Amino acid sequence: MQTIKLKNKTIQVPIIQGGMGVGISLGNLAGHVAQCGGLGVISTAHTGYRLDDFWDNFLEDNLTELKNEIRKAKDIAQGKGMVGINVMVALRHYDKMVRAAIEGGADAIISGAGLPMELPGIVGDADIAIAPIVSSGKAARIICQAWKKRHDRLPDFIVIEGSKAGGHLGFSYQELIEQKEQPLEEIFKDVQGIIKGFEEKYQAQIPIFVAGGIYSGHDLRKFTDMGAAGAQIATRFIATYECDASPEFKKHYINVKPEDIVLIQSTVGMPGRALRSPFIERRERGEVDHISRCVVCLRPCDPRVVDYCITKALTEAAKGNWEEGLFFCGSNGYRMDKIVHVKEVIDEIMSEYQSNG
Repeated sequence: MQTIKLKNKTIQVPIIQGGMGVGISLGNLAGHVAQCGGLGVISTAHTGYRLDDFWDNFLEDNLTELKNEIRKAKDIAQGKGMVGINVMVALRHYDKMVRAAIEGGADAIISGAGLPMELPGIVGDADIAIAPIVSSGKAARIICQAWKKRHDRLPDFIVIEGSKAGGHLGFSYQELIEQKEQPLEEIFKDVQGIIKGFEEKYQAQIPIFVAGGIYSGHDLRKFTDMGAAGAQIATRFIATYECDASPEFKKHYINVKPEDIVLIQSTVGMPGRALRSPFIERRERGEVDHISRCVVCLRPCDPRVVDYCITKALTEAAKGNWEEGLFFCGSNGYRMDKIVHVKEVIDEIMSEYQSNG
């Protein structure tokens, strides 16, 4: 394998571990992925959720713990791979999270759940790779044009997230229910054509990674043969000892059936994919949770009208609370049957990948 350069640093395997919040991908998981030569990613979604004063001091707790988790990951990585963060545009304190990541020493920032139009301006001259998550060629063009015009900068790499991903999805709920969304292969070709134009015009290189339904080395090879630099993989890393969530959380992903993975509506205003839990079943029945505390963390979320607090639901999931938790999951989550080490996951993917070469 040739190394892949992302700004001024490199990864040795073509794998980005997708960011998973709340509390699923923190410093331990990200550090071990980086140690194996990949890009390990910490989710900035409430890194401080385990602290006793979180609900009263959530912003400071999150900023402090984000820096701590980045340092933890880099200590584990021992100079290998890269350590990055995933930050949602929908966060009210988006700019503060980005700056905290820079202060903490992150190597990369990946940003989605909206178009990260202001990211280059916040980053400024910091030596850190930045990448948007897109779900269409149109979004890729808008971001590249805006970044170049406003900040004289292009993405250091791009992540294309298709409709089979877990968590929040960049498609309409109706598209997904009716299965009318654009396939990842088609989105990749669209984005690839658009990015090629920017690369040629500005003499730049912008590696493209695909995400959403990428599980095996065979999936990875399919897209690298099409011209992708690699893939972002998230759900598969849940079933690892190094995943930062509780053991109780992880056990709910073992021996899942395909029909246990469903689409939901998130308070972020986007659809998502998750395990059918008692929490989801109550939503399907139209039941509403009483929101007693709100940290005003998401721009699109209005506690006066939403039927649940997504922060509470995700933190309960990370703790393993099956009754009250929201358990995000990719479409291939049913394929996991045991807990293994991160190195075993990456070795298996790369073995399959190379056998297809």
